[in-house]
Amino acid sequence: MLDAPTTAFNAPTELPPVLAALLPWVLQRHGELLAVKELRTGVWLHANEAMAAMLGLPLHDLAGRTDADIFEPAVATVLRAAEHTALAHGEPLTSEHRFEIRGSRREFSVMRWVSPPQADGQRWICSVWQDLAPERQREAQLRAALEQIEQQQRANELLQRELADQALRDPASGLYRRAHFDDQLRREVDLSTREHREFAIVFLEIDPPTVQAQALGAPGRQRVFEAIGRLLRGGTRAMDASCVYDEGRFAVLLSGVGLATAHARMEGLRRKCAAQIVVHEGQDLGFTVSMGVASFPHTAQGQDELVAACEAALLEARRRGGNHVTLAAIRFENA
Repeated sequence: MLDAPTTAFNAPTELPPVLAALLPWVLQRHGELLAVKELRTGVWLHANEAMAAMLGLPLHDLAGRTDADIFEPAVATVLRAAEHTALAHGEPLTSEHRFEIRGSRREFSVMRWVSPPQADGQRWICSVWQDLAPERQREAQLRAALEQIEQQQRANELLQRELADQALRDPASGLYRRAHFDDQLRREVDLSTREHREFAIVFLEIDPPTVQAQALGAPGRQRVFEAIGRLLRGGTRAMDASCVYDEGRFAVLLSGVGLATAHARMEGLRRKCAAQIVVHEGQDLGFTVSMGVASFPHTAQGQDELVAACEAALLEARRRGGNHVTLAAIRFENA
């Protein structure tokens, strides 16, 4: 059995039976605020203690007041307009309102129901207010939880990509391993064949070290590898591929670059290597490099042929005494 309303100030007239039956059911619902007003004048007839507490007024002080006596003028105008909308709608109508009460910004969902006209033409409007703060708090907590999950997923994906990328890289130089270069080379040959564009590859080899550098052994060689790795990473574009090709040899794929441009860029890299200062145990490990440059399709028209042309150019650079950039021979088709 439904409990009766806890407290309500006396109405100046008797409420219609249907509204009187509705009030106990409404008032027992936890957390909802009730107001009953005379529709024509907007005078408050009934309210519950929760509504009075929300407004910060004694329950008995609400009797005979209007919204204009209780709220700011702009709020009162909005509430009155919502009541007329409910009247025109003809059925219970719910709307949301946001306004400031006693210095606090509040949000409410308000369901309004207009009673049928009485014999004397008088009508009442019953409004049930639900504070949306708990719901908004739950929504905010849910959004924060989902955001945290998404951030964690992004962090995990980034970590997985970093781990996968590290597995493809040489730890000494930070460059990709040969498998990555071979894969990129296959892709570039296929793309350039279909789109009729050129690209170049470079083989780079460290020239024989000085006696002092050779005496430092593997640690000294590690410092040189680190220096070359930094120079290659800083001197190539994101679309290029630099890698450790094999023992003491590096490879670079220059996407969309012709033979002349590749030669100019590698000549600049050669000079940087020769001027690079690498210090280990107080000794300067000066080093130089030899490079061979080949391009597709000018010096070769297939992957194996391109690699062979680049190796031949590197061999020629070393034959010339090192610290040299040599171009592969350009192919000429018979007329």
